[in-house]
Amino acid sequence: MDKTEKKHKNMPLSPNTIETGMLEPIEYTYGSRRDIEIVIDQPEYTAVCPRTGLPDFGCITISYVPSGHIIELKSLKYYLLQYRNVGIFYENAVNRILDDLAAVLAPRQMTVTGQFTARGGISTTVTVRHPN
Repeated sequence: MDKTEKKHKNMPLSPNTIETGMLEPIEYTYGSRRDIEIVIDQPEYTAVCPRTGLPDFGCITISYVPSGHIIELKSLKYYLLQYRNVGIFYENAVNRILDDLAAVLAPRQMTVTGQFTARGGISTTVTVRHPN
């Protein structure tokens, strides 16, 4: 294998490879009776820096008030695992997660926060909300 082949072998995947079809909504039968807030933490989120190819680590927190559906957690786990080899900036990742989940669940409101571990002495927290 020459240097060119080796370099391309370790390239991060495109965000276009992330599929949403695995996200499984479950009917929430209490939606017309009362609001609840669901908070989900994924403390082992990983992706790849699109500039350096180095791994990024963080905790993704999803907080939402469902309307008619809640997310099946195993499907969410497999959805988030897709980011592992994807080259994506923090800000784009949390926006993408919010957009994908809001499209599947149509929640009354949703917040996605990413708390990313320090790199070069700088840690980053990114929060996005639906509706805007």
